[in-house]
Amino acid sequence: MIEEKFYKDLVEIRRHLHSFPELSEQEFATTAFLHEKLTSWGIEILPSNLKTGLVAKIGRGEPVIALRADIDGLPVLEETGLPFASRNVGVMHACGHDLHMTSLLGAAKILKEREQEIQGTIKLIFQPSEEHGTGANMVLESGLVADVQAFIGYHNMPTLGTGVIGLREGGVMAAVEQFYVTVTGQGSHAAYPHEGIDPILATSAIVQNLQQIVSRNVPPLQAAVLSVTHIEAGNTWNVLPSTAVFEGTIRTFDEEIRQMTKARFIEVVEATAKAYGVQVNIEWIMGSNLTYNDPNLTKLVFEETKKWHECTENDIVPSSAGEDFANYQTQAPSVFAFIGSNEPGSSGLHFADMLVRDEALLVAVEYYLKSSFLILDKLKK
Repeated sequence: MIEEKFYKDLVEIRRHLHSFPELSEQEFATTAFLHEKLTSWGIEILPSNLKTGLVAKIGRGEPVIALRADIDGLPVLEETGLPFASRNVGVMHACGHDLHMTSLLGAAKILKEREQEIQGTIKLIFQPSEEHGTGANMVLESGLVADVQAFIGYHNMPTLGTGVIGLREGGVMAAVEQFYVTVTGQGSHAAYPHEGIDPILATSAIVQNLQQIVSRNVPPLQAAVLSVTHIEAGNTWNVLPSTAVFEGTIRTFDEEIRQMTKARFIEVVEATAKAYGVQVNIEWIMGSNLTYNDPNLTKLVFEETKKWHECTENDIVPSSAGEDFANYQTQAPSVFAFIGSNEPGSSGLHFADMLVRDEALLVAVEYYLKSSFLILDKLKK
């Protein structure tokens, strides 16, 4: 376990980061803070074209693994009442990325002190823009992790007891699609709807029809979610508008189901639009893959973790939330755990009153450290 003095230092770091959250692709002060801490500990920062975020490294030679933490906050007005609550009004670390960053900083300092023991290279990814689902691809496209043979990550879980580690093989977080649909009809006076083509009526029908995809096209024992979350049309009471828009998300846990659901989405939207005489334009704004835990590496980490801490697989249900950590898995196998950061009954991720306990740092740092040496040793053989 980490020393008490260093733990207190990490608590201060975590609370500082919590007080100054920044939105995706705007994490300039956060990046500068991370850069200063790492360089003060003698850790090499790799030169890059990343606008925000950074990649550092410890050790040398092969094998090469990477530890990842995300660094962006959310556009949420904090309601925790904490003495170190966000000072950037309207922005909050409501997903616990402050905990992720701090635990990776803690692991980085200890790994640097133990650098002579490292048989290979450990890269440290402080990733921007996870909430937009674009940050992992930015890091991959930078070439900074092109040589990485395994990725290690975790996400805090405020509804899981503090420090409990949840780990299971296979899919753990859903593949995500974000759609934005524009429905174009013809405006008219509300008193003369026959002179126009009503996009509101058409949009209502499209949204209703989309609800049958999961219930009638997805096998009952497969999981999928299709949610329309925002509809907008018109600006007054007595005029039918010419356009309407709606947006939302699809979440799936199987690639075949993912592709089928997207295809059916397009078919339903276009067929319903034709029936109502409107035109539609479908935009796919963002997509991320299924977060999938490599069975071999996950079993290895799970069995080792049980030796030093409480680790469960039975209580961990795959989450329909998404994680762009999944995009690293297109390059190399990975392990992604859940680490409890509060208590059952607590508010969940993205809530304005979500609380994360500092004590979770102790376990998160150890998870990074022990998993690093374990997987390096596995890849070395």
